[in-house]
Amino acid sequence: MKILVLNGSPRPKGNTAAMVNAFVKGAEENGHDITVVNIPSKQISGCLACEYCHTKGHKTCIQQDDMQEIYPVLNEAEMIVLASPVYYHSFTGQLQCAINRIYALDRPDHLKKAALILSSGSDDVYEGAVYEYQKSFLEYLKLEDMGIFTAFDKQNQSEEKLDELKNFGKSLR
Repeated sequence: MKILVLNGSPRPKGNTAAMVNAFVKGAEENGHDITVVNIPSKQISGCLACEYCHTKGHKTCIQQDDMQEIYPVLNEAEMIVLASPVYYHSFTGQLQCAINRIYALDRPDHLKKAALILSSGSDDVYEGAVYEYQKSFLEYLKLEDMGIFTAFDKQNQSEEKLDELKNFGKSLR
């Protein structure tokens, strides 16, 4: 299966990255084709709400930035994984820009499954990100929920949490 991971963490060696790496290791052991995009290292602007993509652009965004590199991978992906530290009860701003820009494709051609990986310093702060994941990805895009994985405080980078993510990657069919 082709899996696209959108990692919204600006910390390349942080908690979210550790969780993503564990997931990727397990998924690769199971033979999946994984592409991880570290969103904060990209230049991705917010959606302009110009509707070019749905009028003249035929699912093509008018903005010429790094999102243009992600669209072809997203359109081929069968599964998307959103990964982010929780900032103010939601995704990082960088990841939010990329999520909003998915609008240009409306519904990516092959996408069938989704999962969510969230990291935070404290528990009970995930509601905003989970709500958007459930409404925008599961309901609107009609994707199968493969799981929501969260870690906070001492769970971050713990052996049990990383094993859970690796086993999740291994279990995908």
